[in-house]
Amino acid sequence: MTAARSRPRGDMILRIIAAVPLGYAVASLWAMALARWLPGDPSQVTIVATLAAFALCALAAMWAFAARSGARALWTLALLGAIAAVLTWVSVDATGRL
Repeated sequence: MTAARSRPRGDMILRIIAAVPLGYAVASLWAMALARWLPGDPSQVTIVATLAAFALCALAAMWAFAARSGARALWTLALLGAIAAVLTWVSVDATGRL
């Protein structure tokens, strides 16, 4: 197998990893962050955050296959997930409860 044929395969593998498990993780992290930061009744805010996470999961998968490269998709989604994780961590640290 030549190097030219292995590059597209590796790029596709990175895109699949970014789309499926990482997209789900990013959507879950943003659901947690939104549920903690949005004002309102906790049960209503949880529902809104969960519904938003469905859209985010779909957008993450679309971004993974629309990005210039698989590595760019992977790092962009990882950065978005890290931002949501930090927002959640700050909220837990400030309130002292999960």
